[in-house]
Amino acid sequence: MERFNAFVDGLSHTIFFKVPLAGTQIELIVLYLALPMLFFTVWLGFPNVTQVGRALRILRTQPANGEAKGDVSQWAALSTALSGTIGLGNIAGVAVALTMGGPGAILWMFVIGWFAMAVKMAEVTLGLKYRVFDARGHAHGGPMYVLKAVGTARGWPKLGLALGGAYAFFALFGAIPMVQVNQSFAQVKVVTGLTNGWGYGFFLAGAVALVTLGGAAWLGEVAKRLTPLKVAVYLIGVAAILILHAADVPHAFTLIWDGAWNGQAATGGAVGAFVAGMRRAVFASEAGVGSAVMAHSLARTQHPVSEGLVALLEPLLGTMIVCALGGLALVAAGTWNSGLEGIAITSAAFAQVSPWFPWLLAVVVFLFAYSTLVAWGFYGLQAWGYLFGHGPRAQWTYKILYIVALPPAAAIDLGRVVDIVDSSFFLMAIPNVIALFLCAGELRRDVRAYLSQKENPAG
Repeated sequence: MERFNAFVDGLSHTIFFKVPLAGTQIELIVLYLALPMLFFTVWLGFPNVTQVGRALRILRTQPANGEAKGDVSQWAALSTALSGTIGLGNIAGVAVALTMGGPGAILWMFVIGWFAMAVKMAEVTLGLKYRVFDARGHAHGGPMYVLKAVGTARGWPKLGLALGGAYAFFALFGAIPMVQVNQSFAQVKVVTGLTNGWGYGFFLAGAVALVTLGGAAWLGEVAKRLTPLKVAVYLIGVAAILILHAADVPHAFTLIWDGAWNGQAATGGAVGAFVAGMRRAVFASEAGVGSAVMAHSLARTQHPVSEGLVALLEPLLGTMIVCALGGLALVAAGTWNSGLEGIAITSAAFAQVSPWFPWLLAVVVFLFAYSTLVAWGFYGLQAWGYLFGHGPRAQWTYKILYIVALPPAAAIDLGRVVDIVDSSFFLMAIPNVIALFLCAGELRRDVRAYLSQKENPAG
């Protein structure tokens, strides 16, 4: 275990290498992801303002089965993606952000979530444009397919293949949602006294196997039902905390605002708040990471931009609404600086409402963890298929490896789990962001052509 811990510490130190900026130290990878968020928001004409209404209309008028290529409806694809993005990154992740960067991190999570909408739209549009269909008619997509196709089209087939392979390789590690297993066990331990992390890990792995060993259509059905339920139950709990601490909410807003610009020295000041917000917002929204592209690539749609517009709703729902409200509740409750860490901060806030409320949180945490594990199992399968083929033997091999890899996460300490997940995510972002910038010109042309067609159908 000591060697493993040393490896994780070294990996995290390398990936989150810091450079001096404005008199302070900031992680280079954070700047690397901030750039495309700013760029594509402007480059695509601020779709995070102008296209939200259109995205909602698309969900109401999506193509029926047989009217367009794809395995699932656009709503099911969005639900599958949300199963991966609205997970424990929105519960434990908010608590981790508060611990790392103080209340100011919540404001930065909200702001970064808004910019993340444009990046999400960009990467999903490209993913749908370059998705492939196998002999059985099933869709496969993701940044690895984009990189491979673009590299070939630009006359760099070997480079495209290498970058696509690198993304798929990193995704195999990023697709093991260790935080979900770790923090769901932490909350179950609080309310039940269970101390056998391995036992819980095997139980959760078995539950995941029931869906993972099925197919994409079954995954879409599960996600479509679990996603609204888990979000609704969690927000009910958050609303109860905010009602209980209604008098503290104005002060909580003040702490969040002041912390974003002034920050406590103990949490790295304003820069520390921004970095913490950025790291957790990336984990919560996955914008720039490209993982959700694999779920959206299944959608039945007649135009890639259509699904890209649907995808921009993800950061809006997951980061700007769920994360922001949860963070506000924790600051108002005052549990963020109680000396606890991770999900324990949220549990303590829930316990202020009623002694049985932590049980409600335990149910929510399990639903969040379970649906995320199922969704990410599918993501990993797509990456595995890109590297080793989508044949039955290759698929079963990955599914078994994925299920076996889940239980140990319940026994690793939270700090190492966060470092492993963050490292994997940011490694995935490196080739994905390269693909986005390589395709920036064609992306804007496609978006403008689609919007022009919708606004002037006769033309």
